[in-house]
This record gives sequence, structure tokens and C-alpha cells, in this order.
Amino acid sequence: MKRMVKIIGGGLAGSEAAWFLANRGIKVKLYEMRPIKKTPAHVTEQFAELVCSNSLRSNDPYNAVGLLKEEMRMFGSLVMESAIQAEVPAGSSLAVDRDRFSGYITEKIMNHPNIEVIREEVKELNEDELTIIAAGPLASEPLSEFIRNKLHSESLHFFDAVAPILSAESINMDICYLKSRYDKGEASYINCPMNKEEYDRFYEALMTAEKVVPKDFENNVFEGCMPVEVMAARGYETLRFGPLKPVGLEKADGTLPYAVVQLRQDDLNKTMYNIVGFQTSLKWGDQKRVIQMIPGLENAEILRYGVIHRNTYLNSPDYLNQAFQVKNIPNWFFAGQISGVEGYVESAASGINAAINMYHYIKTNAVKPLPVHSMMGAMSQYISHYHHQFVPMNANFGLLEEVKAKKQERKKIYHDRAIEAIQNYIKENL
Repeated sequence: MKRMVKIIGGGLAGSEAAWFLANRGIKVKLYEMRPIKKTPAHVTEQFAELVCSNSLRSNDPYNAVGLLKEEMRMFGSLVMESAIQAEVPAGSSLAVDRDRFSGYITEKIMNHPNIEVIREEVKELNEDELTIIAAGPLASEPLSEFIRNKLHSESLHFFDAVAPILSAESINMDICYLKSRYDKGEASYINCPMNKEEYDRFYEALMTAEKVVPKDFENNVFEGCMPVEVMAARGYETLRFGPLKPVGLEKADGTLPYAVVQLRQDDLNKTMYNIVGFQTSLKWGDQKRVIQMIPGLENAEILRYGVIHRNTYLNSPDYLNQAFQVKNIPNWFFAGQISGVEGYVESAASGINAAINMYHYIKTNAVKPLPVHSMMGAMSQYISHYHHQFVPMNANFGLLEEVKAKKQERKKIYHDRAIEAIQNYIKENL
């Protein structure tokens, strides 16, 4: 029985896959090219570095991503374990201190006796070697080209953007105020209120600001992480019904602002805040000018500017089965955003999913896809069976087989059915 697996990439998916297999006695060689070769978006050499945001989204078990987190914990998720250690206040959502989060995962991976970490760029793969390709959406060009040639197809791609991070001490709390929307959970967001005149000036500046626009950007922007200026270009009201929505964010005197820019805590010590929904491709000079037009941010110190970069992913239904396994190269599995899932939690979950099936493949020479009534199983079904124009997809209840019931009751049924399905899978297969 083959007992060594190569994993390419030390992001969320690669870390989860390595952890799952190593904890079941499988020897793992985990390849990570950083810091030997850097990417356009990463800033550290740590595993599972969070690039875009520090939020892992909803904690509600009756929310699709909340359910996904619950399923992951049932499989011993390292990402979920680390998130608890590094959690920062974020209302009803789960957000983390980035450095503590990736530092915890790095320490666990580096010290596991069954994991050998190799810091080098992988440019080619061997069909005869058991391999999980979790190189991420920023896979190096040589590896991406090798995969394209091997699968006889062009990889698809979309453009992704990162939000700026500000120094907490530069935020004017005489203007801004702490509050979570609808007062859910702790008042953990800093809110920058705008009246109509302030919003008008901000909107005009945003629309006339100079952008860094890569080739083919406008045709390949991903809806789930859209630059704020692209969203604003869809219409004057778009931001007010999106990331700048004021509903549920009344000020202390009970008045409702015309628009609200929210800042989310980015580190445990509350020294850094990121601008929620403000992913951007603006040039840095204009980026600073636009941000400092937001009330309360007139003297904002920008610790990290927003950037835009290209993300690549497979047209997965053509190449992967429901186990994240390559159909015509059975020793290869894909995981993470390159496999066609979207989002931090989804990427990590796909790493667990690929590792589970790799484990079965090693033991029995066959895969064992997760049940489709689970969120993890529904995601794997989506990436392997969706036959319209394929795009990366976040976890959502629309992936599950529909049940007829009222909304809240329906969510509970989805949740209970998924948890039971995973419990039975673990009991019968692991």
C-alpha cells in the first residue's frame, strides 16, 4: 500500500489536507514555494496566510458557511482549531488575528512527525505519484502551464482584489462609532457614517479615481470579491445597498446615516482594522485620497494598500470527479480555489475533502465521496457536475436538495440532515 503523499501548496487547503492525512499515519511531503518565490498577494512565508480578509464569515450553524464549519470540525479541522485560538470580535461572524491564525497552523504543521516541509517551487508533477494539488489561485506560472498542458485545456481565471488595512489609532472616534448591524453580538465594528452630501463627494471621487487595470479585468471580475469601484460603477445606489448599507447601524441618537463604511478588527490587539467590502484596484495615491474622504478617516494611516491580482481555477466539471480526483489521472487530486470552490472556509473544506478521498484511495484503491446532503458533499457535487458556465461558488443552501418548509424550519432541516449524514459517513468509513 502506498503511504506517501505529495501536497503542493501550504495554503488553507494544503494545510488541512496535510493535517488530515498525517493524523492517520500517512507520510506527507508538503511543498511551499514561499519564501523562495513570492506571490503578488502574500506577505509572509507562513502556512494558511489569509490574503483578502480576516473574516471566516458567519458563525450561525443555520447559515450555509456556519454549517460548513461544523462539518469541518467533525473531521478535526486544523483551520477551525486555529480560528478559535486567534478569534477577534466580529459580531455574529468569525474573524481572526491573521498572524496568530497562520502562526498557529504553521507551528502545528512544522512539528508534525508525519509531515516533511519542503520549501521549493514545484514546476512539474509525476502521474505515478500520489499528489494533492492545492497550489491556490496564485499558482506559479510554470506549474499552471504544466497543468494546462497536461489536461489539454486552458485554465480559466478571474481577478480578485484585497481591501486596505488601517491603523486603529488614526481613526477619529469622535466621528465614528462602535456597533454591529442590528446590535447582533458584541459592538465590534467601527462605523464611519456619511450624510448624502458626503456620500456624493465620495462617490464622485471613487468614480474618477485612477485604477490599475490588468488585461481582461472587466470580463473576468469575480462577484464574490468585487472591487468597490467596479461595484460603484453599476450605479449610484449600488454601494448603499451593498457594503455601505446603513440599515441596522443607527447612531447613538437614533438617526440613520445615508451610508456607512464599516471597519473590521484585523488583529487581536485592536491596532489594525480593514475596510469591509472595500477591495480595490485604485492606484495608491488615489486610494489614499478616496479613503481619507470617508468621515472619521481624514487622517487614516494605511498600513496595507488594496491590490488586485489574477486568480486561476480549473473548469472542474471537465476534469474532476466528486472526490476532487482527476478523472484521467487517478493519482492526482485538486483542492482549494484552483479546484473551483470560492472562499476561505470553502477552500479549507475542500482540502479535507480531497484528503479524505486520498485516504480511501490509498486504503482501498477507490474513492468515497461525501454525502450530497452535507455541505461538503454538495460542494464536491457542484464542482464535478455543474455543466453551465462554471464559476467558483461559495457554500450556499442552493447546492442542497430542496426541502419544502418555511425558511427557518428549512434551514434547520438542512443542518440536521447534513450533520446526520456526516456522522454516518464517519462511523462507516473512518
